[in-house]
Amino acid sequence: MKFSDFPFDPRILSGLEAARYVHPTPIQAQAIPEILAGRDLIGIAQTGTGKTAAFVLPILQGLAQRPGPGVRALVLAPTRELAEQIHGVIGLLGRDLGVRSAALYGGVKKGPQRAALRQGIEVAVACPGRLLDLHRERVIRLSAVEVVVLDEADRMCDMGFLPDIQRILSLLPGERQTLFFSATIPPVVRRLAAGILRDPVTVEVDPAAPARTVSHAFYPTTEGRKRDLLVALLRGPAQGRVLVFTRTKARAQFLASFLAEQGFPAAAIEGDMPQAERQAALDGFRTGRYSVLVATDVAARGIDVEDITHVINFDMPESVDAYTHRVGRTGRLAKRGEALSLAAPTDKLPRRWVERAVGGPIESRRLPGFNYGGGARVASLPRQADPA
Repeated sequence: MKFSDFPFDPRILSGLEAARYVHPTPIQAQAIPEILAGRDLIGIAQTGTGKTAAFVLPILQGLAQRPGPGVRALVLAPTRELAEQIHGVIGLLGRDLGVRSAALYGGVKKGPQRAALRQGIEVAVACPGRLLDLHRERVIRLSAVEVVVLDEADRMCDMGFLPDIQRILSLLPGERQTLFFSATIPPVVRRLAAGILRDPVTVEVDPAAPARTVSHAFYPTTEGRKRDLLVALLRGPAQGRVLVFTRTKARAQFLASFLAEQGFPAAAIEGDMPQAERQAALDGFRTGRYSVLVATDVAARGIDVEDITHVINFDMPESVDAYTHRVGRTGRLAKRGEALSLAAPTDKLPRRWVERAVGGPIESRRLPGFNYGGGARVASLPRQADPA
């Protein structure tokens, strides 16, 4: 099947051709016809399988068929980075339609966002808090919204956005199309969906499982040897574009500085950083200025960087869901990737849970030549507290 088999406007097809999108992914192939038919939908698929285009393309098709004033489509996202990513996909695929969109999120001045809204947009991609702020200021009107998308709905509920989401949904027209997309659909999301979706169709593509193109390995170690083991991995089998996860903001900053001292082009991205610094770190990682990006879970939502070769869990996550989201940053769109976990006795996530999620046993590895017994000490990392 090809994208040209869908009844898309020729201007959308030209955008797809320019972006070199030829064959839809499974979630796109299954979800797009249902959305084009006007159905409410719950889309469940692992990270990196093309969920964004699965809802962006039908939104663009609706705008092409039914031009009109005002904000016609609303996409809610949990983080600034994901909002910018979706905004970028809209610009890429809708370039020949002249569709105007804006990414609305906190941590930056409202002036440019207010200006974009006053000039007029058709698609708003927003984090819930900033959207409500702008609505209270009467800068944005939501009375013309025809379709609303909750992207990474599970993450938004985990991050405490549920009251804001419910408030936003109450501001929208009752006659609308509602789409939920997520890697997992926990009970809280299912209850939310049951209350607002009308006769939804559910599309599931390998839910709650990392991509099959990702290989997994555990490197058993101790907390005190993690830093040196990470350095040895980056100088050996984990060379490339590497995303390293820590559990806290302080540890992310400390580890990025430590790696830079060891000669690695590294940067950190965490939730307390000003947006300009976060964007600079992400842009540097995307362009190759930094080969290593150290991130916390919250800050990494929406990181969509091509050709990430390795995801390294410097600190193991606390849930299988978090593991899935982390390793989903590599092996995207059928490319190969590796997920390496530095496993210490203090980790709380049972290995068997991860193996159950990936569908089989995970290899334990020892790095040849690495001194597991000791070595030179450096300043201690911050303790694993105050998760980001």
